[in-house]
Amino acid sequence: MSVDLHLHTKASDGSLSPKKVVYKAKKLNYKAISITDHDTVSGLDEAIKNGKKINLEIIPGIEFNTKYKGFEVHILGYFIDYHNKSLINVTKKLHDSRVKRVKRIVNKLNEMGIKITNNDVFSLSDGGAVGRSHVARVLKNKNYVETFSEAFEKYLAIGKEAYVERYRLKPDEAIIIIKKAGGIPVLAHPGLIENDKIVNKILSMGVEGIEAYYYEHNLNETNKYIKLANDNDLLITGGSDDHGPGNKDGARLGKMKIDYKLVEALKNSI
Repeated sequence: MSVDLHLHTKASDGSLSPKKVVYKAKKLNYKAISITDHDTVSGLDEAIKNGKKINLEIIPGIEFNTKYKGFEVHILGYFIDYHNKSLINVTKKLHDSRVKRVKRIVNKLNEMGIKITNNDVFSLSDGGAVGRSHVARVLKNKNYVETFSEAFEKYLAIGKEAYVERYRLKPDEAIIIIKKAGGIPVLAHPGLIENDKIVNKILSMGVEGIEAYYYEHNLNETNKYIKLANDNDLLITGGSDDHGPGNKDGARLGKMKIDYKLVEALKNSI
């Protein structure tokens, strides 16, 4: 009766198709998973269709990458109506901004003498939400770097020569969009924000849950965010943030098994 509520596919920056993620989760004996691709819902139809075939519950989700006062803040949305018009319009705008950003990154790399093309990058995204991780994979595939992490350290991280800022939602905008689509907004991996004041400010914006159980949280952080959720009468979620093999930290699916009762609590809150 275990779940993983934070998984990525090739629809954003994961390395496996939605179908492969679903079948892998079933093989690992999960009862339910949530596909939470960055700024897109384009992988959900494939995931849900295949989940039905093998009796694996797929919770439709999304992860919005937002920014607040210079801090990167991710907002997860669960049980969204992923055909909602407002949601689709927002994801299209975000998709277009990601495409423009990648083109600028590729141009900067070309000016540095690194010979990669836009098509090299876009071919890895299958038309989904393209980003720096796809550029990093191309750099690794073409032997400009030895590891995925090295691509960021040398070229793609904030402050590096090929870094390009892009349009992002604000946290409160993401929360409103998720609620309009009938979903439950949850603050993702608060420990990665590394600022309690920012975390508390996001909680005041109307999120309904905290991702307390997270692959990169240590035990103290997990307990801290469970207490924070309980103190603020918020739901608790958890997940591995798996991006599949070939990404930072490799495959995480199977390394976190969260109790299904968290899904039941989410359902009861709708």
